[in-house]
Amino acid sequence: MDYGPATQESAEAAMAPVPPSRTAAVRPHGRTVKLRVPANWALLAVLVVQAALSLRLVRADTAFEDEATYLWAGHLEWAHVLHGTPLPQFPAYFSGAPVLYPPIGALADSVGGLTGARILSLIFMLGATVALRGTAGRLFGRRAGLFAAALFAVLGPTLHLGSFATYDAMSIFLMALAAWLVVAAGERKDATIWMIAAGVALALADATAYTYALFDIVVLLLALVTAFPQPGGKFAASRPLTIVAVATVLLTPAVLIGGSRYLHGIGQTTVFRAAGHDSPLTVLGQSWSWTGVIVVVAVCGAVFSWVTRPGRPQSWLLTLLASAALLVPVEQASLGTTASLNKHVDLGVWFAAIAAGYAVDRFIEAAPVGKLRAVTSGACVIALSFPISLGAGQSRALATSWPNSAAFIAILGPLVAHTNGRLLVEDPSIAEYYLPAGSQWERWSGTRNIVLPSGAATGGPSDAAGVVGEGNAGTFVLYIEENYFSLVALNFSDTVSLDKAISAAMHRNPRYQPVQVVPYGAGPAGPAPGTYVIWRYGSRR
Repeated sequence: MDYGPATQESAEAAMAPVPPSRTAAVRPHGRTVKLRVPANWALLAVLVVQAALSLRLVRADTAFEDEATYLWAGHLEWAHVLHGTPLPQFPAYFSGAPVLYPPIGALADSVGGLTGARILSLIFMLGATVALRGTAGRLFGRRAGLFAAALFAVLGPTLHLGSFATYDAMSIFLMALAAWLVVAAGERKDATIWMIAAGVALALADATAYTYALFDIVVLLLALVTAFPQPGGKFAASRPLTIVAVATVLLTPAVLIGGSRYLHGIGQTTVFRAAGHDSPLTVLGQSWSWTGVIVVVAVCGAVFSWVTRPGRPQSWLLTLLASAALLVPVEQASLGTTASLNKHVDLGVWFAAIAAGYAVDRFIEAAPVGKLRAVTSGACVIALSFPISLGAGQSRALATSWPNSAAFIAILGPLVAHTNGRLLVEDPSIAEYYLPAGSQWERWSGTRNIVLPSGAATGGPSDAAGVVGEGNAGTFVLYIEENYFSLVALNFSDTVSLDKAISAAMHRNPRYQPVQVVPYGAGPAGPAPGTYVIWRYGSRR
């Protein structure tokens, strides 16, 4: 394949089996010697830095709402499998198949609590970094692969996802694995096994988190472009077709078996996702703050290739990789939402990091062989201190950007334990995850819908509002008037207008009395503190 650097020696090295890395030094008499540094040690150093920077965040704050939701759901999925207990309609509002990541995350949570679940995400993100090193190394040489891995490993969103117990890390790893498989096929004329494996990984990535299906086209084009000039022709065309066929064969029956709930969930959370109120400039600006370093370097790599090798497959490949970083920002800018943006941009940057690694490799290769090249290499390594510092700060901010719920759970727990009635809690997933009563899911309602005794839901948001819209105020007021809930806890920060309507109904009903005003404090670096107001049924004024 024609993806190696400009010099013949480097091109051959890029396509050869991976040997130990080499750093050149010049002896006084002019003879050049090679100082060998095992490539695995360099990669290990990158992984150690990534792991250390993510591990410092695993206990930085209490569970985020999404973390609590998926881990709680995973425990319920296991209870359903082992004991046949009924389940909520997770497929109708989850943005990933509830039978994939949630049970895996719940296993880790059972072993090590929230910390264990977050460490599982770190393992997935370390795997994505290893896959990036392998992919970029096969395309452009070991040095490009190492710098690509280093740049991605210390990015703020990467470090955050390595300490965040949601499906994102798992899906990113699977997508990275699919990309590595299509590149690893190399110049083989018969790459069927590699493409089948890539199709399986791609299907699992899509099912784990529907949002990342946006990057399927990047993997398919990567499979096509890397097959030129060799093996080319029909062999190249068959690669993406095989991947599509395998993914279709796997996903179509799964969706049909899952039924209308899965179709509704995919539509509401992904295909027909509700628009937000953020300006496109806000979305693009936030994306730039997290990914700008890699995007700039990746674009430089693509431009350099077009200048030196115009029209070659390598130039098209680098353009594809650099452009991948724009997919999520452009898509979310069109929707006007920054929701989950800090997570979703990371996969696009994974692809762009390959082009960035190529750019750094070309910069080093431009230096004369000998001490000057060694100095240039060292300067590039030292320059990584800037993205490391930037990523460390950004990841800390991302990992502590939600209120700490410890005080709220400490006060709500005894109140819940002393009642067998129904509970209305704004964003109840945190309480459901932390409290033993969370396994009794039929008792819990949120401000998006009310759970009836049968387990069915009513009063939910309209389809136009998406799964995050607030419930119908009239329905909630009716159930308050009928004394449906034993405890009600609102924080007036998410579904504000609905909270006010519920609060007014509580004040009109003499059977409800405020019993606690609980600080819902800021995380170590989180937003301004607020309060939860808790009402209890049964007290008379």
